[in-house]
Amino acid sequence: MLVFGTEMELITFIFVLFECLIFFFQFIYYLCRPQDKKRLLYLILLFLLLFYNVGANIFPDQHIPLPIIFQNIIAYSSGFLMACYLPYYFYKVYNLQKLRFLALYGVLLFVALPFVAFFLIGYSLDGDIDKASERGLFIPMLYGAYFVFAIFKELFKKLRENINSENIISTVIVCCAVLPWSILPVVVYMDSSQTIEVLVCNTGFCIMTIIFIRQSIIESKAEYKLLQEMNKANLIQEERYEQNCKFYNLTTRETGIVKLIDKGLKYKSIAEELFISERTVSKHVQNIFIKVGVSNKVELINKLNE
Repeated sequence: MLVFGTEMELITFIFVLFECLIFFFQFIYYLCRPQDKKRLLYLILLFLLLFYNVGANIFPDQHIPLPIIFQNIIAYSSGFLMACYLPYYFYKVYNLQKLRFLALYGVLLFVALPFVAFFLIGYSLDGDIDKASERGLFIPMLYGAYFVFAIFKELFKKLRENINSENIISTVIVCCAVLPWSILPVVVYMDSSQTIEVLVCNTGFCIMTIIFIRQSIIESKAEYKLLQEMNKANLIQEERYEQNCKFYNLTTRETGIVKLIDKGLKYKSIAEELFISERTVSKHVQNIFIKVGVSNKVELINKLNE
Protein backbone atom coordinates (compact mmCIF):
# COMPACT_ATOMS: atom_id res chain seq x y z
CA MET A 1 0.00 0.00 0.00
CA LEU A 2 1.48 3.31 -1.12
CA VAL A 3 1.02 6.60 0.76
CA PHE A 4 0.21 10.06 -0.59
CA GLY A 5 0.51 8.87 -4.17
CA THR A 6 4.25 8.26 -3.82
CA GLU A 7 6.38 5.13 -4.18
CA MET A 8 6.68 4.87 -0.39
CA GLU A 9 4.86 1.95 1.20
CA LEU A 10 2.83 2.28 4.39
CA ILE A 11 5.28 0.33 6.55
CA THR A 12 8.09 2.63 5.46
CA PHE A 13 5.98 5.66 6.31
CA ILE A 14 5.26 4.26 9.79
CA PHE A 15 8.96 3.71 10.42
CA VAL A 16 9.73 7.24 9.22
CA LEU A 17 7.17 8.76 11.59
CA PHE A 18 8.44 6.67 14.49
CA GLU A 19 12.05 7.61 13.81
CA CYS A 20 11.19 11.30 13.43
CA LEU A 21 9.70 11.24 16.92
CA ILE A 22 12.78 9.52 18.31
CA PHE A 23 15.01 12.04 16.56
CA PHE A 24 13.06 14.98 17.98
CA PHE A 25 13.22 13.81 21.60
CA GLN A 26 16.82 12.65 21.37
CA PHE A 27 17.84 15.97 19.82
CA ILE A 28 16.15 17.90 22.63
CA TYR A 29 17.94 15.70 25.16
CA TYR A 30 21.24 16.25 23.38
CA LEU A 31 20.78 20.03 23.51
CA CYS A 32 20.51 19.69 27.29
CA ARG A 33 23.66 17.55 27.43
CA PRO A 34 25.87 18.51 24.47
CA GLN A 35 28.83 16.70 26.02
CA ASP A 36 27.11 13.37 25.32
CA LYS A 37 29.12 12.32 22.24
CA LYS A 38 27.46 8.91 21.94
CA ARG A 39 24.08 10.56 21.63
CA LEU A 40 25.44 12.78 18.88
CA LEU A 41 26.71 9.73 17.00
CA TYR A 42 23.31 8.11 17.45
CA LEU A 43 21.54 11.21 16.11
CA ILE A 44 23.75 11.21 13.01
CA LEU A 45 22.94 7.55 12.44
CA LEU A 46 19.23 8.24 12.85
CA PHE A 47 19.37 11.17 10.44
CA LEU A 48 21.10 9.05 7.80
CA LEU A 49 18.56 6.28 8.33
CA LEU A 50 15.71 8.74 7.81
CA PHE A 51 17.40 10.00 4.67
CA TYR A 52 17.71 6.41 3.47
CA ASN A 53 14.11 5.50 4.31
CA VAL A 54 12.80 8.54 2.49
CA GLY A 55 15.28 8.82 -0.38
CA ALA A 56 15.53 5.15 -1.26
CA ASN A 57 11.79 4.57 -1.07
CA ILE A 58 10.37 7.68 -2.71
CA PHE A 59 12.77 7.72 -5.65
CA PRO A 60 12.56 7.00 -8.50
CA ASP A 61 9.09 8.34 -9.23
CA GLN A 62 7.90 9.41 -12.66
CA HIS A 63 5.66 12.04 -11.09
CA ILE A 64 8.55 13.90 -9.46
CA PRO A 65 9.93 16.63 -11.74
CA LEU A 66 13.52 15.42 -11.56
CA PRO A 67 15.48 13.39 -14.12
CA ILE A 68 15.22 9.67 -13.33
CA ILE A 69 18.99 9.31 -13.40
CA PHE A 70 19.28 11.97 -10.71
CA GLN A 71 16.54 10.34 -8.63
CA ASN A 72 18.31 6.98 -8.79
CA ILE A 73 21.57 8.56 -7.71
CA ILE A 74 19.83 10.13 -4.68
CA ALA A 75 18.18 6.82 -3.80
CA TYR A 76 21.37 4.79 -3.93
CA SER A 77 23.50 7.53 -2.37
CA SER A 78 21.30 7.51 0.72
CA GLY A 79 22.08 3.84 1.25
CA PHE A 80 25.79 4.23 0.61
CA LEU A 81 26.03 7.16 3.03
CA MET A 82 24.56 5.05 5.78
CA ALA A 83 26.82 2.14 4.82
CA CYS A 84 29.83 4.44 5.13
CA TYR A 85 28.80 5.67 8.56
CA LEU A 86 27.79 2.39 10.20
CA PRO A 87 31.33 0.98 10.62
CA TYR A 88 32.45 4.26 12.18
CA TYR A 89 29.46 4.20 14.53
CA PHE A 90 30.23 0.71 15.80
CA TYR A 91 33.93 1.52 16.08
CA LYS A 92 33.35 4.63 18.21
CA VAL A 93 30.32 3.69 20.29
CA TYR A 94 31.55 0.24 21.29
CA ASN A 95 35.21 1.27 21.49
CA LEU A 96 36.39 -1.39 19.03
CA GLN A 97 39.85 0.07 18.51
CA LYS A 98 41.11 -2.78 16.35
CA LEU A 99 38.48 -1.91 13.77
CA ARG A 100 39.89 1.58 13.30
CA PHE A 101 41.39 0.89 9.88
CA LEU A 102 38.25 -0.81 8.60
CA ALA A 103 36.01 1.94 9.97
CA LEU A 104 38.05 4.89 8.71
CA TYR A 105 39.97 3.75 5.65
CA GLY A 106 38.21 0.53 4.70
CA VAL A 107 35.00 2.48 4.15
CA LEU A 108 36.75 4.80 1.71
CA LEU A 109 38.46 1.99 -0.18
CA PHE A 110 35.71 -0.62 -0.25
CA VAL A 111 32.47 1.38 -0.06
CA ALA A 112 32.91 4.98 -1.20
CA LEU A 113 35.41 4.32 -3.99
CA PRO A 114 33.43 1.45 -5.61
CA PHE A 115 30.29 3.55 -5.37
CA VAL A 116 31.89 6.43 -7.24
CA ALA A 117 33.84 4.32 -9.73
CA PHE A 118 31.38 1.55 -10.51
CA PHE A 119 28.01 3.10 -9.75
CA LEU A 120 28.11 6.85 -10.27
CA ILE A 121 30.47 6.91 -13.23
CA GLY A 122 29.17 3.68 -14.74
CA TYR A 123 25.54 4.70 -14.40
CA SER A 124 26.24 8.16 -15.80
CA LEU A 125 27.87 6.59 -18.85
CA ASP A 126 25.48 3.77 -19.77
CA GLY A 127 22.28 4.70 -17.88
CA ASP A 128 21.67 1.07 -16.87
CA ILE A 129 20.66 1.13 -13.20
CA ASP A 130 20.63 -2.66 -12.83
CA LYS A 131 24.19 -3.10 -14.05
CA ALA A 132 25.33 -0.05 -12.09
CA SER A 133 23.87 -1.39 -8.84
CA GLU A 134 25.43 -4.81 -9.40
CA ARG A 135 28.83 -3.26 -10.04
CA GLY A 136 28.55 -0.76 -7.21
CA LEU A 137 27.26 -3.15 -4.56
CA PHE A 138 29.46 -6.19 -5.08
CA ILE A 139 32.64 -4.96 -3.33
CA PRO A 140 30.77 -3.17 -0.50
CA MET A 141 28.80 -6.38 0.06
CA LEU A 142 32.03 -8.35 0.55
CA TYR A 143 33.45 -5.60 2.74
CA GLY A 144 30.28 -5.60 4.85
CA ALA A 145 30.52 -9.35 5.40
CA TYR A 146 34.14 -9.08 6.50
CA PHE A 147 33.41 -6.10 8.75
CA VAL A 148 30.62 -8.02 10.49
CA PHE A 149 33.02 -10.91 11.03
CA ALA A 150 35.57 -8.48 12.47
CA ILE A 151 32.96 -6.96 14.80
CA PHE A 152 31.89 -10.35 16.09
CA LYS A 153 35.50 -11.39 16.60
CA GLU A 154 36.34 -8.23 18.54
CA LEU A 155 33.16 -8.33 20.63
CA PHE A 156 33.70 -11.92 21.70
CA LYS A 157 37.35 -11.21 22.42
CA LYS A 158 36.34 -8.40 24.77
CA LEU A 159 33.74 -10.69 26.32
CA ARG A 160 36.33 -13.38 27.06
CA GLU A 161 38.45 -10.77 28.85
CA ASN A 162 35.62 -9.99 31.25
CA ILE A 163 32.87 -12.58 31.32
CA ASN A 164 29.82 -11.59 33.34
CA SER A 165 26.08 -11.57 32.80
CA GLU A 166 25.98 -7.88 31.86
CA ASN A 167 28.67 -8.24 29.18
CA ILE A 168 27.06 -11.40 27.81
CA ILE A 169 23.70 -9.64 27.42
CA SER A 170 25.33 -6.59 25.81
CA THR A 171 27.33 -8.71 23.36
CA VAL A 172 24.31 -10.77 22.31
CA ILE A 173 22.18 -7.66 21.75
CA VAL A 174 24.90 -5.93 19.71
CA CYS A 175 25.32 -9.04 17.57
CA CYS A 176 21.57 -9.11 16.98
CA ALA A 177 21.74 -5.46 15.89
CA VAL A 178 24.63 -6.09 13.51
CA LEU A 179 23.06 -9.06 11.73
CA PRO A 180 20.21 -7.19 9.97
CA TRP A 181 22.63 -4.50 8.79
CA SER A 182 25.01 -7.17 7.51
CA ILE A 183 22.46 -8.75 5.20
CA LEU A 184 21.10 -5.42 3.94
CA PRO A 185 23.61 -5.15 1.04
CA VAL A 186 22.61 -8.66 -0.03
CA VAL A 187 18.93 -7.71 0.10
CA VAL A 188 19.57 -4.61 -2.01
CA TYR A 189 21.84 -6.53 -4.39
CA MET A 190 19.11 -9.12 -4.96
CA ASP A 191 16.63 -6.31 -5.65
CA SER A 192 14.18 -7.43 -2.98
CA SER A 193 10.88 -5.68 -2.33
CA GLN A 194 10.70 -2.39 -0.46
CA THR A 195 8.95 -4.09 2.46
CA ILE A 196 11.74 -6.63 3.01
CA GLU A 197 14.43 -3.99 2.59
CA VAL A 198 12.78 -1.62 5.06
CA LEU A 199 12.11 -4.35 7.62
CA VAL A 200 15.71 -5.57 7.50
CA CYS A 201 17.17 -2.08 7.74
CA ASN A 202 14.90 -0.77 10.47
CA THR A 203 14.98 -3.94 12.54
CA GLY A 204 18.70 -3.40 12.98
CA PHE A 205 18.09 0.20 13.97
CA CYS A 206 15.36 -0.72 16.46
CA ILE A 207 17.70 -3.17 18.17
CA MET A 208 20.42 -0.52 18.24
CA THR A 209 17.94 1.91 19.78
CA ILE A 210 17.19 -0.62 22.50
CA ILE A 211 20.93 -0.93 23.12
CA PHE A 212 21.34 2.84 23.23
CA ILE A 213 18.44 3.39 25.62
CA ARG A 214 19.58 0.51 27.82
CA GLN A 215 23.11 1.91 27.98
CA SER A 216 21.77 5.39 28.72
CA ILE A 217 19.75 4.01 31.64
CA ILE A 218 22.78 2.16 33.01
CA GLU A 219 24.94 5.29 32.73
CA SER A 220 22.22 7.46 34.32
CA LYS A 221 21.97 5.06 37.26
CA ALA A 222 25.74 5.14 37.67
CA GLU A 223 25.74 8.96 37.57
CA TYR A 224 22.92 9.09 40.12
CA LYS A 225 24.76 6.69 42.42
CA LEU A 226 27.94 8.74 42.13
CA LEU A 227 26.00 11.92 42.85
CA GLN A 228 24.48 10.34 45.95
CA GLU A 229 27.91 9.30 47.18
CA MET A 230 29.27 12.79 46.56
CA ASN A 231 26.35 14.38 48.40
CA LYS A 232 26.87 11.97 51.28
CA ALA A 233 30.58 12.81 51.39
CA ASN A 234 29.80 16.54 51.30
CA LEU A 235 27.29 16.10 54.11
CA ILE A 236 29.82 14.25 56.24
CA GLN A 237 32.41 16.93 55.49
CA GLU A 238 29.95 19.68 56.42
CA GLU A 239 29.09 17.96 59.70
CA ARG A 240 32.78 17.63 60.51
CA TYR A 241 33.22 21.30 59.64
CA GLU A 242 30.43 22.31 62.02
CA GLN A 243 31.84 20.12 64.78
CA ASN A 244 35.28 21.69 64.42
CA CYS A 245 33.77 25.16 64.63
CA LYS A 246 32.05 24.17 67.87
CA PHE A 247 35.24 22.53 69.14
CA TYR A 248 37.12 25.83 68.80
CA ASN A 249 34.21 27.71 70.41
CA LEU A 250 33.48 29.84 67.37
CA THR A 251 30.36 31.94 67.68
CA THR A 252 27.53 31.80 65.16
CA ARG A 253 28.80 35.01 63.56
CA GLU A 254 32.37 33.69 63.40
CA THR A 255 31.19 30.41 61.90
CA GLY A 256 29.29 32.33 59.24
CA ILE A 257 32.37 34.39 58.41
CA VAL A 258 34.52 31.26 58.17
CA LYS A 259 32.07 29.70 55.70
CA LEU A 260 32.21 32.81 53.53
CA ILE A 261 36.01 32.77 53.66
CA ASP A 262 35.87 29.12 52.59
CA LYS A 263 33.83 30.20 49.56
CA GLY A 264 36.64 32.55 48.57
CA LEU A 265 35.00 35.85 49.50
CA LYS A 266 37.14 38.86 50.37
CA TYR A 267 36.61 40.91 53.52
CA LYS A 268 34.71 43.59 51.60
CA SER A 269 32.32 41.04 50.09
CA ILE A 270 31.83 39.37 53.48
CA ALA A 271 31.00 42.74 55.00
CA GLU A 272 28.40 43.42 52.30
CA GLU A 273 26.95 39.93 52.71
CA LEU A 274 26.55 40.27 56.49
CA PHE A 275 25.73 44.02 56.53
CA ILE A 276 28.67 44.86 58.77
CA SER A 277 31.78 46.95 58.28
CA GLU A 278 34.95 45.59 56.74
CA ARG A 279 36.79 46.52 59.94
CA THR A 280 34.39 44.38 61.98
CA VAL A 281 35.02 41.46 59.64
CA SER A 282 38.77 41.87 60.09
CA LYS A 283 38.36 41.92 63.87
CA HIS A 284 36.25 38.75 63.80
CA VAL A 285 38.84 37.03 61.62
CA GLN A 286 41.65 37.89 64.02
CA ASN A 287 39.63 36.43 66.90
CA ILE A 288 39.01 33.28 64.83
CA PHE A 289 42.75 32.93 64.12
CA ILE A 290 43.50 33.15 67.84
CA LYS A 291 40.84 30.58 68.79
CA VAL A 292 41.85 28.07 66.12
CA GLY A 293 45.58 28.70 66.49
CA VAL A 294 46.41 29.66 62.92
CA SER A 295 47.97 32.68 61.25
CA ASN A 296 46.27 32.82 57.84
CA LYS A 297 43.10 31.85 55.99
CA VAL A 298 44.59 28.81 54.24
CA GLU A 299 45.67 27.26 57.55
CA LEU A 300 42.26 28.10 59.00
CA ILE A 301 40.28 26.31 56.30
CA ASN A 302 42.60 23.31 56.30
CA LYS A 303 42.35 22.93 60.06
CA LEU A 304 38.57 23.19 60.14
CA ASN A 305 38.30 20.60 57.37
CA GLU A 306 40.46 18.04 59.18
